[in-house]
Amino acid sequence: MERGGGLGGRDHARGVSRGCLRGRFPIMMPRMKTLDPMDRKILIALQRNADIALEDLGAMVGLSRNAVWRRVKALEAAGVIRSRVALLDPDRLGLGLTVFMMIRTDRHAPDWLARFAEATRDMPEILGAYRMSGDLDYLIRARVADVKAYDALYQRLVARVELADVSASFVMEEMKETTELPL
Repeated sequence: MERGGGLGGRDHARGVSRGCLRGRFPIMMPRMKTLDPMDRKILIALQRNADIALEDLGAMVGLSRNAVWRRVKALEAAGVIRSRVALLDPDRLGLGLTVFMMIRTDRHAPDWLARFAEATRDMPEILGAYRMSGDLDYLIRARVADVKAYDALYQRLVARVELADVSASFVMEEMKETTELPL
């Protein structure tokens, strides 16, 4: 299962996990205060290609396969690396329309917020939901096929949660879209 020496593979299959690190390496704080330059290099490379083989990653940053593996596992244990995912092309999957929904509500009770949070989590079209400062209460980022699919999403959302005002803006052109954090 190692296939190319990638991250995970055989090491993961052997049961190496965050818990195993505690016995062999220093326990890291749940939130890292600083990253050393080597960790930054590793994270930059992984943000661009999380499937890179450990040997290739080590060569890229100037460390051995084992040293890179230990650092990656420590970054995972610290919660710096939350997961490794495949980035899909939304246009090729028929999800060519990005919409931002601006939401205002006159309800701020904990039970309303719980229903709103649950509704946004349950709708796969919703990629991000944010509680905002300023004039808006919430901002939602969603991916849908077209305006008709947006309307269906809107109808499902307002059926589940009372909202005072919902307006939408459709993305006409994506000039930058990235998941890479500035390190």
